[in-house]
Amino acid sequence: MRRVILPICLMLGACVPGVPSEMPTRAATDQPAMLQSMKSFSAPKPLPPIRSNRDIARDFLELSFQLESGRTLTSFSRFEGPVSVRVTGDPPPTLMPDLNRLLHRLRTEAQIDITRVRGEAANITIEAVPRSRIRRHLPKAACFVVPNISRLSQYRAARHSRITNWSLLKKREKIAIFLPNDASPQEVRDCLHEELAQALGPLNDLYRLPDSVFNDDNVHTVLTGFDMLILRAYYAPELRAGMSRGDVATRLPGILSRLNPRGEMLAPQSVSATPRAWVKAIQTALGPGARHGQRMSAAREALRIAQAIGWTDHRRAFSHFAMGRLTQAGDPDYAHDHFLMADRFYRMTPGTDLHRAYTASQLAAYAVSQGNGTHALDILAPHLAVAERHENAALLATLMMLRAEALDLTGRVAEARTIRVDSVGWARYGFGSDWAVRAKLREITSLSPLKG
Repeated sequence: MRRVILPICLMLGACVPGVPSEMPTRAATDQPAMLQSMKSFSAPKPLPPIRSNRDIARDFLELSFQLESGRTLTSFSRFEGPVSVRVTGDPPPTLMPDLNRLLHRLRTEAQIDITRVRGEAANITIEAVPRSRIRRHLPKAACFVVPNISRLSQYRAARHSRITNWSLLKKREKIAIFLPNDASPQEVRDCLHEELAQALGPLNDLYRLPDSVFNDDNVHTVLTGFDMLILRAYYAPELRAGMSRGDVATRLPGILSRLNPRGEMLAPQSVSATPRAWVKAIQTALGPGARHGQRMSAAREALRIAQAIGWTDHRRAFSHFAMGRLTQAGDPDYAHDHFLMADRFYRMTPGTDLHRAYTASQLAAYAVSQGNGTHALDILAPHLAVAERHENAALLATLMMLRAEALDLTGRVAEARTIRVDSVGWARYGFGSDWAVRAKLREITSLSPLKG
């Protein structure tokens, strides 16, 4: 399992201080707005990684020879030869276009020989099923990936056997991915990117990676330039399934020098390990199942650990972000201070533009709630393009809705209406159903002192 249902994934659904009004507003019930068709992104625009190949080699080895649980893997595993992919179950309409787009990226950016097929068998089977069926097997999972089976009906009998044990796998031949077919288009796509990346490549996540889907913070949900480089190295001809860590480590410098020559000219950076205690605290604070008091204690512990270690990177920022998320309903001013601290540390960490865009949604929401439209517009300005570049429709729609409220506050009502209507097309992809789009519009509209 990779994609756990964390409130951090849903932070756009609770990104604003105060209690949303249940009264529909004109913006929320505007029929022309709700007639907007779903929007989609143009050509992908991933940014290449900007760090030393020595650092990337270290990341590659930790991603490839360790499970998320911390268990060490003794063998390198991957597919050998062309990889076939098929879709079964009841896929939603957006899954096939998103899958075709992703497979094209994997062929062109990662240089993996991967193709969608329509036969009865394939190396990777993607089964689209109702969310309830996934929860029946793994209550905390939005989607998951399993080796050596091809149907969800096989999972219960196989889950505790050697068949589905990743640590025993050397050569990958058959893998199944289970996705929800009743989630928003963006959530389905996000699952597709993360689970297909794991089916093909690394099995681990590292919180220290700011620019990767191989990170349990779930900030990046579309494969990044770093991820594509990792996958391209994974399928380099110098490597083969079954190699030891030492064998892979010996060949990696030459592979990365060939694939990423810019990384040869950059100096390596020392990055401290992420303690399991911090990971556990973050997962308790933002994950499912804990009471509010437990979440608060865990968030304070995560921040204490980050401060004690002396982190000044995105992990310190994320600790403040967690505190802001958990306190914004009861104490918006205190939460705002933590979001400001999060933004401060994100600014100090390269590759965190998307993280800052999430934080900007919180800071702009606070400014709108204070009636300061001009300040909200200043906060939002740099981040709309970031959300679009990272293909995050939910975030882009949220930022646009906040911009519309800020424009209303500054008297630019006609411009606000245009932006609000335009945001609905992105919201349809990001949030899904009409009721979810209307709920988001109501939530953000209720922030404004003019309407809330």
